[in-house]
Amino acid sequence: MRQGCGFAYGIRLIPIEELLEHEEVIEEHVRLLIKPILKDDMLHYPILVEMRRKVILDGHHRFNALKRLGAAYVPALLINYSSPAIKVLSWRPEVKVTKGLVIRAALSRRKLPPKTSRHVLIGYRVPKVNVPLKRLLIENNRFPYIQDNV
Repeated sequence: MRQGCGFAYGIRLIPIEELLEHEEVIEEHVRLLIKPILKDDMLHYPILVEMRRKVILDGHHRFNALKRLGAAYVPALLINYSSPAIKVLSWRPEVKVTKGLVIRAALSRRKLPPKTSRHVLIGYRVPKVNVPLKRLLIENNRFPYIQDNV
């Protein structure tokens, strides 16, 4: 993990209702993700979230798994989406994905098909967080910061 990279602003627990999705999910994938989360009793990696509007960039399936488990909070790596160190590509060759398209889809609530966008962080590896599931289920979580200055 690169410290002081200039586009990542820490990992925080974000209330689940504040987050906006830009992509649909594959239901079977969500169901399959629930099992290891329950088995391990924790979430190992944060979701990637655009810091200004709280748009989920990566982790829609984990987000939906947590939502179905009744989570009140989601660990999120907040990033500055305007940074040139963040690239958006498409998993689908027929679709040209831009950062603007991602934001518009989230704000309009007209989600893109599953696995349309692929976000790449240049020179940065998303850190493990290993947040216990019970911490995400607590409605009045008094410790919203996991880690600052990622």
